[in-house]
Amino acid sequence: MEALEPWFRLKSVPGIGNHLFKRLIERFGSPQAALRAAPAELLAVEGVNRKVVDALHASEVPPQAAAEIESALRQGYRITALSDADYPALLREIPDPPPLLYVHGALRPGERCIAVVGSRNATAYGITAARQLCAELAQLGFTLVSGMALGIDTAAHEGALSVRGRTVAVLGSGLNRIYPPENRRLSERIAASGAVITEFALDNGPEAHHFPVRNRIISGMCGGTVVVEATRNSGSLITARLAAEQNREVFAVPGSVQSFKSMGTHTLIKQGAKLVENAQDVVCELGQFLGGAAAAASGPREPAARIEERCGLTAEEARVFRALGPYPLHIDELVRRLAIDAGKLSGLLLQLELKGAAQQLPGTLFQATEDTGPQA
Repeated sequence: MEALEPWFRLKSVPGIGNHLFKRLIERFGSPQAALRAAPAELLAVEGVNRKVVDALHASEVPPQAAAEIESALRQGYRITALSDADYPALLREIPDPPPLLYVHGALRPGERCIAVVGSRNATAYGITAARQLCAELAQLGFTLVSGMALGIDTAAHEGALSVRGRTVAVLGSGLNRIYPPENRRLSERIAASGAVITEFALDNGPEAHHFPVRNRIISGMCGGTVVVEATRNSGSLITARLAAEQNREVFAVPGSVQSFKSMGTHTLIKQGAKLVENAQDVVCELGQFLGGAAAAASGPREPAARIEERCGLTAEEARVFRALGPYPLHIDELVRRLAIDAGKLSGLLLQLELKGAAQQLPGTLFQATEDTGPQA
């Protein structure tokens, strides 16, 4: 409890929003150090003025903080701070990450996240497309992130759960005020194998202004955001815009040209969003980015030369093996990289599978088998 109270104290100081909070942590390393810093040191931080310094030094731990922390722990929730190991690494990179996240379930360091969002009043086509896409992505090891709203968000979570994949729901309310209430049971299912998270205090209600704010978390913790179905004025387009501002990829699933519920996604495609028909379209765009992050997070791997010797790979097989990594690559991408005939490549990949060095996944995707991926 003592470790969290300085975070609540610094967060409560007038004039210190999420942007400035991040700069203070980057400069001083912890809330405790920022609270102890001399005025001259504080004034050297962009955004800090004399008024903020005086407010910071006069601040105290909010009276409700201890009760809030105790209540969260009693209910089995975790409060994750910006510097904690399980705080989403990509979210930490955005300009205004939440200093604290309330977590029901568990976040995993290094997990590869993709956001899938869309209309609350979705069509049957949109629901089906979201379910199928998220099931495919979950089978490939992605964690699906959405906002647990009705419609596309719900379909995204359910698609991941249908194949026992991980999914994270980001709320626009506190954990004690699940919204929409129809999805309370869904929130429990998500938390059992993934996480339900929010930056809002336990008893905060679903205020209208909370939802645009929470959208930066959905996009911020992900390498890319897929919009499945959206009208021209849909709130999902806010998430897509935030993703672009955060230098993340934006994807869109096309719909009927006769449906106004696809106008938003079609506009995104016209503006440069990647068109998505299946999981392969996402993988081809993000595979190397996310695969590299996953490889770094998983620790040292057995040297490639040792694996080649152990598996008895020929020179040609070794060349293909070295092109593979821990994240799936489509066979067309391998053909392009290796400048090799597709038929011959298929034969070499089959030999790698038989020797236990590679595995094929749905959609003609291939990766080095777990525990044998080559070093970068």
